[in-house]
Amino acid sequence: MASRADAMIRAAVVKWAENQPDKPTLAEAIRQLVSLGLSVKARPRQISQARSKKANTMAANQLDRLADPSATIEEQASRKRRLLRGPEEFRGVRVDDRPKAGSKRRGIERS
Repeated sequence: MASRADAMIRAAVVKWAENQPDKPTLAEAIRQLVSLGLSVKARPRQISQARSKKANTMAANQLDRLADPSATIEEQASRKRRLLRGPEEFRGVRVDDRPKAGSKRRGIERS
């Protein structure tokens, strides 16, 4: 298999190889690095529920501070709820709102 790498990547591979105890050739260093890269388990991109809840609470507090005082309490709550949930067309694509793998989404309305 042949591939080309820019000078910076090639220099980084050479530098890495020079610091290895077995002093691999460039080709062997690339094989080792690819093998290492493929063996690493990727971190999930989804944020934890605790961080999500904290962000939601912070947003809710800020919205309370910015609420229109001339609106009724019910209208303020409705506006806050809509802002915290986000636009309906985006709710299905939010990372923190996706169902867990292997589970089905329940028709529970979130506030």
